[in-house]
Amino acid sequence: MFRDKFWLSLILTVPVVFWAPHIQMIFGYTAPEFPGSAGILPVLGTAVFLYGGLVFLQGAWRELRVRLPGMMTLISLAISVAFIFSWVVQLGFIQADAIWWELATLVTIMLLGHWIEMRSISQAQGALQELAKLLPDTATRVSEQGEETVSVSELREGDIVLVRPGESVPADGVVQKGTSDLNEAMITGESRPVKKAEGDEVIAATINGEGSLRIQVTGTGEKTKLSGIMRLVADAQTSKSRAQHLADRAARILTGVAIVAGVVTLVVWQLLGASIDFSIIRVVTVLVIACPHALGLAVPLVVAISTTLGARNGLLVRDRRGLEEARNLDTVIFDKTGTLTLGEFRVVEMSVVEGEDEENLLRVAAGVQAESEHPIARGIVKTALERNLEVPSADGFRALTGMGIAASVAGNEYRMGGPLLLQMEDAQVLDTLRIAAEAAAHRGQAAIYLFRNSQALAVFAVADAIREESREAIRALHARGIEVAMLTGDAQAVADAVAAELDIDTVFAQVLPEDKAAKVRELQAQDKKVAMVGDGVNDAPALATADIGIAIGAGTDVAVEAGHIVLVRSDPRDIPRIITLSAATYRKMLQNLWWAAGYNIVAIPLAAGVLASWGVLLTPAVGAVLMSVSTVVVAINAQLLKRVRL
Repeated sequence: MFRDKFWLSLILTVPVVFWAPHIQMIFGYTAPEFPGSAGILPVLGTAVFLYGGLVFLQGAWRELRVRLPGMMTLISLAISVAFIFSWVVQLGFIQADAIWWELATLVTIMLLGHWIEMRSISQAQGALQELAKLLPDTATRVSEQGEETVSVSELREGDIVLVRPGESVPADGVVQKGTSDLNEAMITGESRPVKKAEGDEVIAATINGEGSLRIQVTGTGEKTKLSGIMRLVADAQTSKSRAQHLADRAARILTGVAIVAGVVTLVVWQLLGASIDFSIIRVVTVLVIACPHALGLAVPLVVAISTTLGARNGLLVRDRRGLEEARNLDTVIFDKTGTLTLGEFRVVEMSVVEGEDEENLLRVAAGVQAESEHPIARGIVKTALERNLEVPSADGFRALTGMGIAASVAGNEYRMGGPLLLQMEDAQVLDTLRIAAEAAAHRGQAAIYLFRNSQALAVFAVADAIREESREAIRALHARGIEVAMLTGDAQAVADAVAAELDIDTVFAQVLPEDKAAKVRELQAQDKKVAMVGDGVNDAPALATADIGIAIGAGTDVAVEAGHIVLVRSDPRDIPRIITLSAATYRKMLQNLWWAAGYNIVAIPLAAGVLASWGVLLTPAVGAVLMSVSTVVVAINAQLLKRVRL
């Protein structure tokens, strides 16, 4: 809209400037005269005011209606004063020079400035538009009648859709058949393709790799994770931080200062004996140059860019104040299960008798446990699969009540279990295996023996496995001088073992969910700025109590309500990235606010004509250019935030 108005206003302004007596005098030419040429300036000047200036008048009306005068009020006041004054002169009520060319160029340049501003904001919010484009228009639905191409809007929960190689997933769902690698970069920020197989969840708009998948739809339209992410990003871009409120107050104050400065300028120049048209031009220039455009744009543009930058890196900002405060953190508290750890059992350590191969015994153990549904058994099987080991089939699987299980693999009888099975077997167990089992028990881990024909071959330490990313995350936080604490309901021995492995500073063990918030307050009472990182469910009170609540586990639910920030990737390494983004965002906000405010300290007196005795006088059009340049500088500085490496 601003673009269209600018080009048409520019076309109308050119003849106004060309036939303006003041411009003819400056450049020493005479514009051709013909019947009606005297009406070019008032007619076209009025057309520019009514067509190009209408948008500013409407904006001023909205500001005044809510009693919050701002930049639109100042612009409207400036062009209205110029318009009314020019017609008063044109109709002969006073003897002075009309300022039609100043009015026309002022409106045109203001439209150009707004067009540039809107383009900057639109580009900053481009991530949302790109996310929306990811969803395909159609999908291949599979039914008893065969395959049919339907609009994505026609899909319903429970439908089966076929996603061919290279296609986008049309809706959230669960893989029913097939395996493939999916590109989830635009949703989670994860650059590597993610392998998907039967039973795995997939997210709408992710891109299928080389395999073919049949997916059962679990969420469509507004219920998809993509829609949830877009809502969070949009809400964050409209939420206001403390810096934004400061900028808003400063803009309102500047509006008042500009109006007062305009009145004072008029009075002073009249007292000094200046002509009325000279004084009016000074007033218009002051009103234009003092427009708090740059000040109004300083923070919102940084907000839009930082929010989309965060979203592209898997950081969803729900509350701007959380991101703003992250730069001041000195303590980060992690929930253990599902945050620092996988929340699932894995073999974290194993010890085998001399002469046996670790990988072979793990493969055999997985075969023995394959038919068991016990969480520890599933952990052993998953460990083998994650190490790309081929799990052999087992025969004669049977449970040994209260002690373990037994099965045959490749003709050999194997038994697996804990201390009770060890007693029943009455077997000779090497000291190395006993020491490994006792060490595991001391750490609060399950020690599972593998027997073949009553001979102990190995002991597996099974526990909630630590995420590999956790080590890197805590190292990065320590490098920034930030203390790391851990909250868990687990026994002290288990908590201490995890803390020792990850080099965690403070441990709170055996803490009930309802008591987690009290531990957060305990640290806050020590004047610490505390962030709480949890899964957003049983950690909700602690997340809400902390200075910054960071909800992890967004891959399963992006609509986590408790946290200020949501981590799409469920990756603890994103915590240091939040702090980096916070510091960079705050730095850009301060730079823009200083520039926008400092510019007016110099510009307003200059516009009022304090240097007139030295021959330095600004026209309204030049004032508009300077104001627009100020806005562009702020916009460019905000765009540089995109270069920050998270």
